[in-house]
Amino acid sequence: MARTTNHPIPHSSRANPIEVDGTSFALNGKNISYRFHVDSAAGDLILNHFGGPVTEDPVAQIIPNGGGWSNQAHLRREFPDLGRGDFRTPAVHIKHAKGFALCDFKYQSHTVMKGKPALHNLPCTFGSSDEVATLIVHLWDSCSAVAADLSYSIFPNYDAIVRSVTITNKGRDTISVEKLASLSVDFPHDDYDMLQLQGEWTRECTRARRKVDYGLQGFGSSTGYSSHYHNPFLSLVSPSTTESQGDAWGFSLIYTGSFNIEVEKSPQGLTRVLVGMNPCQLSWPLNPGESLESPECVSVFSDSGIGNMSRKFHRLYRQNLIKSKFVYEPRPVLLNSWEGLYFDFDESTIYRLAQASANLGVKLFVLDDGWFGDKHPRINDKAGLGDWVVNPKRFPNGLKLLAENISRLEAANSKETLRFGLWVEPEMINRSSTLYEEHPEWVLHAGDYLRSETRQQLVLNAALPEVQEFIITSVASILENMPVTYIKWDNNRGIHESPTPANHHAYILGMYRIFEVLTSRFPDVLWEGCASGGGRYDAGILQYFPQVWTSDNTDALDRIYIQFGTSLVYPPSTMGAHVSAVPNDVTGRTTPIRFRAHVAMMGGSFGLELDPDALPEDDKAQIPDLIALAEKISPIIIRGDMWRLNLPEASNYPSALFISEDGNQAVLFAFQIRTTGVHNYPLLRLEGLDPSATYKLDGERTLSGATLMNGGIQYRFGSDYDSKVVLLEKI
Repeated sequence: MARTTNHPIPHSSRANPIEVDGTSFALNGKNISYRFHVDSAAGDLILNHFGGPVTEDPVAQIIPNGGGWSNQAHLRREFPDLGRGDFRTPAVHIKHAKGFALCDFKYQSHTVMKGKPALHNLPCTFGSSDEVATLIVHLWDSCSAVAADLSYSIFPNYDAIVRSVTITNKGRDTISVEKLASLSVDFPHDDYDMLQLQGEWTRECTRARRKVDYGLQGFGSSTGYSSHYHNPFLSLVSPSTTESQGDAWGFSLIYTGSFNIEVEKSPQGLTRVLVGMNPCQLSWPLNPGESLESPECVSVFSDSGIGNMSRKFHRLYRQNLIKSKFVYEPRPVLLNSWEGLYFDFDESTIYRLAQASANLGVKLFVLDDGWFGDKHPRINDKAGLGDWVVNPKRFPNGLKLLAENISRLEAANSKETLRFGLWVEPEMINRSSTLYEEHPEWVLHAGDYLRSETRQQLVLNAALPEVQEFIITSVASILENMPVTYIKWDNNRGIHESPTPANHHAYILGMYRIFEVLTSRFPDVLWEGCASGGGRYDAGILQYFPQVWTSDNTDALDRIYIQFGTSLVYPPSTMGAHVSAVPNDVTGRTTPIRFRAHVAMMGGSFGLELDPDALPEDDKAQIPDLIALAEKISPIIIRGDMWRLNLPEASNYPSALFISEDGNQAVLFAFQIRTTGVHNYPLLRLEGLDPSATYKLDGERTLSGATLMNGGIQYRFGSDYDSKVVLLEKI
């Protein structure tokens, strides 16, 4: 084994992304250093520094005074195991054929390359040799003949490090991988807060911040998917860190299945962060010669606050995660039929709704649930899922002809014709369906245990190749036989009964294969992910779908919280955000249509979720101008940077600023939640502008960037739920 060196690895503003000196390694970004080395005695990987740029390894780790039971408690380990003296939560746990569960991975060699290799069956980041470099550290457990490859990819422009782990069984017996964290990082003795996104259906991605205390704390999902409950994202921040100041580390798992995030502060004062798959739903068997890849975890560092961390995630995910051709394109303003009609429609009703949409200037009409099912028609949520054939009673002339007729409608104030989209839920099945009658064995089930239903539906086992082929063929047939340009892919329940713990991960791998095949075969279709709203809003989905339905809750006030929270890690360009009727179906709240529209404009996919003919005339009259404004600012939302100025949980005046890539344009969103009589309005200080430049606001008055950022600007609001959208242009 090579000798550990204490020689400093050179670092400069133009340092190589990856530098190696013997068995000391440094990953360098614009404003980040990640440094670790091989312990010469133990062969273990030890972290030296993860944070702002340093020119050499910080002061060597000091063993605390006194005794204690652990001989590794003071070590900042890169790939910690359990059972050999480190009593903290482990990154890897393997059960061997003889029953023991020890590992002793030691450094063997390493590989450095430009660019980065793709994972075999999982979504992952990508990039050219000019954008990313990769270090793979090869570890070996000689007792069990198991190899572990730790892959570190550095995107210097985003101060982002992507890590994954591959376990390979090179022995003669089958082993079981019980736990495998994609990332493990030990932070030095200090005080930290953890920032996460938690919630439920209709209140997804609510920001929650708490102190990291001694012991184990964390969150995750056991639903089979990333879930509404907790998002697979964590930020570790200094207690004094704000949106614009202080250190912030972000961790985002590129995975759609059940996950586990653990934060442990040890009695010695070190804090360990682990991010990976849920170990309760893994137990992955590895036969001799087989490998298991973990999902990628993206880690980002910011020394200038939480907002800067978010913008780094946004840029990285737009540029180096989302594959869709639509990633940088403004999305067509759409109208979805669901909240306007639910299941109550026929052919003439749908055509009328499409005509009303076109008359308002909508560019895409989406027919939601209820269009399919022959023997078991989908007239409610009790039947039809799995039978992806058009309902002949509802569409006696065929849905294809209706879609063609809708596609000939011309959108008002435009020469564009209306596009047509459909809702599907291909992973699910009703008992009342032809598919269930023919293939009950395709449903997820565990022996003779009850097949429990949620929303009157069961889950198809996408781990089965025959189920994958059925879903691919069913959706492809729709797209090949109708002029469909948009698909909303829904999923309305979690996984209950699974035949084995490993089937959870196998299911997700099956879904990724389905997504990869369909999105590659139909690249001109705009795909939107949905799972009862934001139940699967994660980086894994974004590889294939450039946008996700943020929440089934379209209440504008709640959406401010949801969208601000979601933007902690996911680009606003990926958010689906619609204007619905009032009183809102979820909350019963009534808000002005302008307020509803301004909130929805902060998402990349702006649309309507209502029946225009049922609107008050004054509201209906405002929609064309609101659509025009949404289309005008859409390029800035899609491609620009977001600055959260006032958070809704901390201010009666939440606000955000979006600045275009070139810095020449910006759009300010400012809201008043409650009116306060005889009370002055606060100064709103902008951020991210050029202090030496002059900006014109809404084509009228001009102010310097310095004045707007340091002096601020003041707006008068009227009643509850008032809002302003202000365009800024550099002159």
